[in-house]
Amino acid sequence: MATNDTNKNGGNLGFEAEMFKAADKLRGNMEPSDYKHVALGLIFLKYISDAFEARHKALLAEDSEAAEDKDEYLADNVFWVPKDARWSHLQANAKLPTIGTLIDDAMRSIEKDNESLKGVLPKDYARPALNKVMLGELIDLISGIALNEEGDRSKDILGRVYEYFLGQFAGAEGKRGGEFYTPRSVVRVLVEMLEPYQGRIYDPCCGSGGMFVQSEKFVQEHGGRIGDIAVYGQESNYTTWRLAKMNLAVRGIDSDIRWNNEGSFHKDDLRDLKADYILANPPFNISDWGGERLREDVRWKYGVPPTGNANYGWLQHIVHHLAPNGAAGVVLANGSLTSNQTTEGQIRQAMVENDVVACVLTLPVQLFYSTQISASVWILARNKKFANGTDRSGQVLFIDARSLGSLVDRTRREFSEAEILKIANAYKCWKGVDQSEGYKDVPGFCRSVDIKTIAEHRWALVPGRYVGFDRSELSTKAITKLQEDFSELKAALINLPSEVAQSIKIFEELFHG
Repeated sequence: MATNDTNKNGGNLGFEAEMFKAADKLRGNMEPSDYKHVALGLIFLKYISDAFEARHKALLAEDSEAAEDKDEYLADNVFWVPKDARWSHLQANAKLPTIGTLIDDAMRSIEKDNESLKGVLPKDYARPALNKVMLGELIDLISGIALNEEGDRSKDILGRVYEYFLGQFAGAEGKRGGEFYTPRSVVRVLVEMLEPYQGRIYDPCCGSGGMFVQSEKFVQEHGGRIGDIAVYGQESNYTTWRLAKMNLAVRGIDSDIRWNNEGSFHKDDLRDLKADYILANPPFNISDWGGERLREDVRWKYGVPPTGNANYGWLQHIVHHLAPNGAAGVVLANGSLTSNQTTEGQIRQAMVENDVVACVLTLPVQLFYSTQISASVWILARNKKFANGTDRSGQVLFIDARSLGSLVDRTRREFSEAEILKIANAYKCWKGVDQSEGYKDVPGFCRSVDIKTIAEHRWALVPGRYVGFDRSELSTKAITKLQEDFSELKAALINLPSEVAQSIKIFEELFHG
């Protein structure tokens, strides 16, 4: 299946979707969690082989001796691929019953000659349970990716296929899939809001590396240089770390991604790192994070997080790793906006009073593969005096995006490109980045609020409490949003009974004010 057709290569969900359908058909009864490593490993092998062959061809034209010098490839950020590991060799032998062994041997020889890939590549294609006829057909299918394409074009196509397959496998795995993959439209919102043009980018729980891929794309799309950003990350799951390493390598992204089976809390492998940008989607509401062993820690500047929930541990870990002018985007469950479990309320108050919370964005439901829990984005900033002279000290921007997004299937929603830009532009105007328009509150969508007002709301950070709604467009969506407000309020009342009167007053003002 060739993919050099302009129409197929042009759209985000064109040839990638067709390719995945064909690959998924070959899966048969194999579990998606197993099959993803089979398919993604082969796509990665195709990528590094294509990149090697392109560089090999260019070197042969210049100097035949240089074409056999490994250092020539390393200098050009290209992996060395031994002869028996090249895609052409595997494709020629795809129908042999020994194809699984040939692939495993290829993976081992590539790891042997490329230090950065040690322990990364899958090497269990020869196992008896793996259907070798299916394997040969999958090789034939993948052989069509980027056929007749060269250089950066080939790399981009293979990168898109890898990224698309990651997302589809996450959807197929459901809850388990969400552990390694953050939906693309959520990542795009974070990246467009933070605009990581240059500097150090960090993700303390990086999954399969999607935050970094989107950051690199952002730099490229806005005319920046990829070399202007440095990528750092940690991941506790070894299998997921391997996916991240391959994902970044397919994109040609140089990175320092550490596998850390103790996790970022207990083994802060990048202890001295101060990042300019942090993008993170930590696991929601983790109760068994070992907090009892970290009662005294330099990271807990605003209070010791409860042992029964890691949310405020993640927030403080991330603030701790921000540079003096750094900014972070963190995805957390909505309960973090109001929870008063043990110390959480005090920590939230301290973070607001110390002016590190810049923006809170509530997301629509059904954005994630792994959970139906409502989620929000916290934008944290060490300095609210922005470079162009805009000073937002003592203020927090609230954005309510629950009415945005459209269903792409029965269970999952995505933001459109226009909606992503609408959210990002509200934040950028608030920061003063877009001087042409300036920032204005938009009823039902966004509002800039001072700390005194937040204190009056007992330090709750739910955007719906502040932005109100647009009375000129009281619709089903608005009613649904109010119903969700009330549901969140009822959940909060378990811990905050004293907020009843204040909340009733808010709703009376909304309906009768």
